[in-house]
Amino acid sequence: MYAGRIVGRVVATKKYPTLEGKKLLVVQPTTANGEDLGDLLIAVDTVGTGAGEWVYLVDSKDSGFAFQEALVPVDAAIVGIIDSSDLMELEVTE
Repeated sequence: MYAGRIVGRVVATKKYPTLEGKKLLVVQPTTANGEDLGDLLIAVDTVGTGAGEWVYLVDSKDSGFAFQEALVPVDAAIVGIIDSSDLMELEVTE
């Protein structure tokens, strides 16, 4: 699971049948602090996100578990919206 920010959308007139009616969004992966990280990716929206929202995603085989359908061929799925993030500073002792 990792974080990302919605930066665009993809319009597809033909899709695999189990993807009909599902939004395809362009996501910029981010660090836990919200800083850009890596290349853009396309993810299927399962929670109703919108432009500019900070989300969390799953990828690979885990992304298929985000759907109730038996088979949804996806590499990434948006499974939540991040409202805020608090990072604790850890004290390192030697």
